[in-house]
Amino acid sequence: MRYLAGVAILVFLFVVLCIRVIPAGYVGVYHIFGKVNPKAQEAGLRIKSPVTRITNMSIRLQSYTMSLIKDEGDIQRNDAIDALTSEGLTVILDLTGWYRLDAESAPKVYREIGTDYVAKIVRPTLRTAIREVLVNYTAQEIYSAKRDQITQEITDRTSEVVSAKGITFEKLLIRNVKLPKRLSDAIDAKLQMDQEAQQMKFVLEKERKEKERKMIEAEGIATANKIIAEGLTPEYLQWYRIQMMKTLASSPNSTFVFIPEDLKSTPPMILQSK
Repeated sequence: MRYLAGVAILVFLFVVLCIRVIPAGYVGVYHIFGKVNPKAQEAGLRIKSPVTRITNMSIRLQSYTMSLIKDEGDIQRNDAIDALTSEGLTVILDLTGWYRLDAESAPKVYREIGTDYVAKIVRPTLRTAIREVLVNYTAQEIYSAKRDQITQEITDRTSEVVSAKGITFEKLLIRNVKLPKRLSDAIDAKLQMDQEAQQMKFVLEKERKEKERKMIEAEGIATANKIIAEGLTPEYLQWYRIQMMKTLASSPNSTFVFIPEDLKSTPPMILQSK
């Protein structure tokens, strides 16, 4: 019995020390006595020697937030970044960056940087790229007109640096730009004026098209009247008068006025049918 118990303990220790499970979304970095295996191990059940250690490193998409709001970002305080514009004004940015660790580079990152590569590489690189890009733009461009362009430039600069370290920087989102209040009010007023100018331009264009429509309609009516006038010959009018007289004469209990062509020689007559 003691022998069986001893065997069971040895088996248990073997399982505990030699079998590891690397979770989905992670790779395992093997290292023993300070030496790191250059090949990352994929997720799944792995068997190792009792003296080998495995450090799991996430290769999932991760986010890093620098926020104006305390306790909202990765650092539990106001971690928004302040930067100078081309006019020398200070703007404050609230942003989020998405990145992931390259699976094949995980052993190199572990050996050369460690598991805190976000604090050592991602954060300082991102902050530097932001300051280098924003100094080339005015506050108004950062606030509105060229925000997408600025975002792309920051993304490209950050990606170029961190990719050499085994990290892929995928996207940047500028969530908020805080300007000096006086400047912010001035920009908002200008944007409002621009919107009103665009609205007035639309109204004027609509009125111009309405004027053109009415001119075309008037030309059509004038042309129609001209055609009608040219068709009203004396013979046609005489025929039309006779037809009207016939219609009135055949109508019961009707009173009508007969107006001759020559009022000087023949007076109008009032006729009444019975």
